[in-house]
Amino acid sequence: MKIGIVVSHWYWKTITGKMLECAQKAAESQNVQTDVLIVPGSYDIPLGVKKLLKKKDIDGVVTLGAVVQGETHHDIAIMNAVVPALTNLSLEFEKPVLLGITGPRITKQQAIDRIDRAEKIMRACIQLVKKLK
Repeated sequence: MKIGIVVSHWYWKTITGKMLECAQKAAESQNVQTDVLIVPGSYDIPLGVKKLLKKKDIDGVVTLGAVVQGETHHDIAIMNAVVPALTNLSLEFEKPVLLGITGPRITKQQAIDRIDRAEKIMRACIQLVKKLK
């Protein structure tokens, strides 16, 4: 099994790089290979997901990012665009695409507190791939 991981570079040092480590650790514990694609921000994740889903050896994709609340509602706009796009890609390619993007309406500290959820997202993706085969 091979799982793609699309991860946002935004908040790399404090959040998303650590999320990637958690997801890869979970994959390694299940003897699952990964293919990682780093994109600039969470808004760019659907395009990265589509690129990975086109690969025949990719069984599913995990998305990792953090969309933190700011002074405007930009975080909501991003998630309102990203989530339906990911759902549509999963249905189009008939492969699991799991949402590991935290937000909207969270603080940076809340996103940090949720870093370890990336491990659960990876485990869920692996489990879903097995069930769908």
